[in-house]
Amino acid sequence: MAEKSNDALEKIVSLCKRRGFVFSSSEIYGGFAGVYDYGHYGYLLKENIKKAWMDSMIFDREDVVALDSAIFMHPQTWVASGHVAGFNDPQVDCRNCKARFRADHLLESFGVSADKATIEFINGELDKLRAEKKLKCANCGSADLTSAKVFSLMVKSNLGSVTDELTEENVVYLRPETCGGIYLEYKNTLDSLHPKLPFGIAQIGKAFRNEIAARQFIFRTREFEQMEMQYFHKPGTTKELYDGWKDTRWAWFLKYGIPLEKIRWYQHEKLAHYASEAYDIEFDFASLGGFKEVEGIHARGDWDLSQHAKYSGQTLDYFDEETKEHFVPHILETSVGLARLFLMFIDNAYTEDEKDGEVRTFLKLHPKLAPIKLAVFPLLKNKPDLVAKAREVYLALKKDFGVVEFDDNGNIGKRYRRQDEIGTPWCVTIDFDTLDNETVTVRDRDTGEQQRLAIADLTEYFKAKI
Repeated sequence: MAEKSNDALEKIVSLCKRRGFVFSSSEIYGGFAGVYDYGHYGYLLKENIKKAWMDSMIFDREDVVALDSAIFMHPQTWVASGHVAGFNDPQVDCRNCKARFRADHLLESFGVSADKATIEFINGELDKLRAEKKLKCANCGSADLTSAKVFSLMVKSNLGSVTDELTEENVVYLRPETCGGIYLEYKNTLDSLHPKLPFGIAQIGKAFRNEIAARQFIFRTREFEQMEMQYFHKPGTTKELYDGWKDTRWAWFLKYGIPLEKIRWYQHEKLAHYASEAYDIEFDFASLGGFKEVEGIHARGDWDLSQHAKYSGQTLDYFDEETKEHFVPHILETSVGLARLFLMFIDNAYTEDEKDGEVRTFLKLHPKLAPIKLAVFPLLKNKPDLVAKAREVYLALKKDFGVVEFDDNGNIGKRYRRQDEIGTPWCVTIDFDTLDNETVTVRDRDTGEQQRLAIADLTEYFKAKI
């Protein structure tokens, strides 16, 4: 029988807290909805995912450069991009329990499509349901729901202004997505590095969205990290490049252990006015009850650079020295949320097996993503000779592999279980035989099998594995 998604999510949330991956932010004050902190192992896993992404974008290619743009940008940035006018959702509140809902999602639950609908249309449909006594709070069952109102997803700041002086002209926003910084630094990148088309700019950074209802653990949060690449190219070359980037991004998921049967393409039928194509890569989350978007790949045309050229008064053309043409480059975008990848890899890796009547939980993470690559144990922590030898092996492996853990806390079985839940691929145990013949026991996380290896062979063995 398939495990219920809420049970799977509860297990993952429990594991993430118990083993120091993810904590609810400000928990000692009761928590802060939609915001999370990443503990030691969560930080290490995030950094490994970011490195894997950046390696594929920059270090394995010659046509993409890096950027780290600021969170705060000139307010006109978001006017030009359309966010100030259109980056909002319709909101409905329950007067009884104070729960907050997306009005368009409420209507969709009754079979009414409200995608990009006006607030007047949405309220008209809500009134019909209210008159039929069908409109009720999904949280408490109360029929006392407000009318829909526009809820801006932009997070405002009083940077540089006192609060009572904020106007639409001087308000500053925390960026709702990271690509804006890439568009603003396109000209400087062109002038300083002189890349030839096609070329990309990639960056990883924080973004902020004032979500009406942040939910599903770290899948949808108000503060998050995006990993985005904008690929600038000559008009007329989009299709071939787009298909190439789809293949590249698809292969990245498979490379890091995501099974073919757990990912799929979703093609958007309703496109933004400037887009010619838009696909999402979706992952089948056991913890969320099905396929959910993890990455978007979009053909955006020349709209972004054209808008910023219009509002800034700057020329953002590209001059092709071969054809002697001036034109505004078109853009392909790959955009993925780091937290969603983090949850995807843990969801995919979460495994339970049973041996001798005992359930074992472990994270079957790809070795390159695992927070801890190796753990070294002395069989007994009260035997100085074993501890000294274990420290010697630990320091040697740490020099070669960096993130290695020394663990002498509790019995050997408990140490194995702890490293299993962290996702450590291999554990190295120093026992009394080690003192005689310089061999150790190496235990495999996934199979639980153990083998004896010479200490002198460990580095080459693990290099081949990792």
